[in-house]
Amino acid sequence: MKQIEGGICAVRGVSANGIKAGKMGLTVILAEGPAAGVFTKNKVTAAPVTLSKEIIETRHHLSAVIANSGNANAFTGDDGFLDTMEMASMLAEKLDMDADTIAVASTGVIGRRLNVSRIREQLPKVLEGLGSSPECSQEAAKAIMTTDRAVKEVAIEMDCGIRIGAIAKGSGMIEPNMGTMLCFAYTDAKMPADVLDAALKKAVDKTFNMVVVDGDTSTNDMVLLTSTCKSGVKPCMDCLDDFQEGLIYVFTELAKKMAKDGEGATKLIEARVLGAKTYGGARLAAKAIVRSPLVKSAIFGKDPNWGRVVAAAGYSGAELEQERLSLSFSGGGEEVELVRSGEISGSSDLALLKQIMANEEIVITLDLDMGTEKATAWGCDLTYDYVRINAEYTT
Repeated sequence: MKQIEGGICAVRGVSANGIKAGKMGLTVILAEGPAAGVFTKNKVTAAPVTLSKEIIETRHHLSAVIANSGNANAFTGDDGFLDTMEMASMLAEKLDMDADTIAVASTGVIGRRLNVSRIREQLPKVLEGLGSSPECSQEAAKAIMTTDRAVKEVAIEMDCGIRIGAIAKGSGMIEPNMGTMLCFAYTDAKMPADVLDAALKKAVDKTFNMVVVDGDTSTNDMVLLTSTCKSGVKPCMDCLDDFQEGLIYVFTELAKKMAKDGEGATKLIEARVLGAKTYGGARLAAKAIVRSPLVKSAIFGKDPNWGRVVAAAGYSGAELEQERLSLSFSGGGEEVELVRSGEISGSSDLALLKQIMANEEIVITLDLDMGTEKATAWGCDLTYDYVRINAEYTT
């Protein structure tokens, strides 16, 4: 397995493009084949989620995706649903395809009517530039960005020749089941929808569902996986494990990019919990660490207050015994052991910890010494800019 250039357009059978004008953007991706999806758990659900989820559950097949940024088309009632169907219909009309195989996605401000006329004006320009170049993938990724500061795309080629590529957006309102994030993933493996569905759910659970920026869950979360089947390679049982590993790798890279690009963030936090009695317990502890406002604030301020980490693990719901805990921080090639088997380590060096916390990427490792299960979560520091960005989001 190796990383390759091209994002989603590295996958055979995918063409894409997007345009961004101020806060408003429009992306179109064409790729025909079996499809699966994972959607927000928020009970306030945006109209595009409702429509796209129904298409995935009934058709298990997609021909295209149309996505807009700047307006979430959420909490917009019947008008919002009609506007969502209009987005699918206008693309279907332009490309002479079935609207019932077109997924729709939106991201942006909640509670405002979608400007469909603007989308109708933008659409011909987007379609005119459709292509399969790396630049087309980048333009598609840029057009779905809101408060994101960086394009998020990853592509790999597996040893058997199968390719997997994905673009995503996500910067704030992230946790616990994805969150203001959209991800459009593609593969050219010859795989049916039910196999894609199982692989997608497992990959999302280990990656996107382990990212925390601020503890909020969006109304618009959506991850779609489509197979164009263009490689002609049908994975055998052993290759299915490799495909799963590849998909997890792609999503892990995107999850890290989202955490690192959290609104106002200056640091990426990776929390590794080892030695848990159950996988569920490891997840709880890891996410509690990266969710904690006190941990996030301490890391922003380079304050070596490591007690906040063990406190977060203690209230996470994971089974643990404090006399068995071991804790270390690492970053920039340095590592400091702070706790060993419940005792403050003799090698504990707060000056070194402060130095480690100055790095852009910090790894917190907590060993519960209760079993063999482990989990990793990703988050970011809590900064002054996070408050500013969200205080001025609609203005």
